[in-house]
Amino acid sequence: MAVTTAQIYGWLERYAGIVAEQKKYLTGLDAAIGDGDHGINMDRGFQTVLVKLAPVRDKDAGTLLKTTGMALVGSVGGAGGPLYGTFFLRAGAALDGKAEVSDKDLVGALEAGLKGVVERGKANRNDKTMVDALAPAIERARQYVDEGAPLEEALAAAADAAEEGMKATIPLKALKGRASYLGDRSIGHQDPGATSSYLMLRALSDSLASVPQQAKTATS
Repeated sequence: MAVTTAQIYGWLERYAGIVAEQKKYLTGLDAAIGDGDHGINMDRGFQTVLVKLAPVRDKDAGTLLKTTGMALVGSVGGAGGPLYGTFFLRAGAALDGKAEVSDKDLVGALEAGLKGVVERGKANRNDKTMVDALAPAIERARQYVDEGAPLEEALAAAADAAEEGMKATIPLKALKGRASYLGDRSIGHQDPGATSSYLMLRALSDSLASVPQQAKTATS
């Protein structure tokens, strides 16, 4: 199926709503091993995203994602702003000028975003960061799409992988960021960045799965 800019906007809008709903939960996770502001910062950032997207919501997919990235860089404190901002800026650059996005284009954009996060944060898997949710999820999406699975199925599988990666951060010792200062005391806590990353990918999966069947057919 081809993904339209309206669907990309719908994903970002859905995620902004989820972040608002989960703000206290995300902040609670961060209070245990970080600065205690992840949910607050992400909510502020995505409310800014909605404002910045309003005048460009009919533009191409690349513009939507790059606008999102710039809004996050400019409004989110801590590590979240630069990392999420980089994710969306890189993903947007991969979709520059595209009014419709193919399955492989979308997965390629997610891969570009992940690469940007890894480069910016210098994090690897099992460092107890957002990479632990993003990396297995995007790998699974690529696998499914390359095998010819429908995009909705690929993204649902990716969200499941992100959830697994998120939960797998609980027994890990943090090796990056503020949480790393705690050493062994970071063990037993779920990483807030991995959690918000899971929510982002679940929002993407759900936003495309909720499109009416007639719309799916029209864009497939």
